[in-house]
Amino acid sequence: MNINDLKEKPIWQMTGEEFLYLQQSGAVVSNAPTTITDTTTTVKRHVYGIVGIAKLFGCSLPTANRIKKSGKIDKAITQIGRKIIVDAELALELAGRKTGGR
Repeated sequence: MNINDLKEKPIWQMTGEEFLYLQQSGAVVSNAPTTITDTTTTVKRHVYGIVGIAKLFGCSLPTANRIKKSGKIDKAITQIGRKIIVDAELALELAGRKTGGR
């Protein structure tokens, strides 16, 4: 069996010997598409619920509840019924802004 045939064979069907041969030969096995993608797109990170807000800000649950109720991060929150979805990066940005004060 040549190396190209081994590259096409799924790993779960290979024997240990075949897998080690591929590994030692330095053959790159990839199921990922080889197309070039735009790396400037950002992946949105979301947290869910009051627990997610607490983990995001590193605070307790009552403090996370106060942050949500304060309205400071309302633009980052989507709430449908009891489900709370928070855009993490936008919430951190909104929480860091100064508004008013002494």
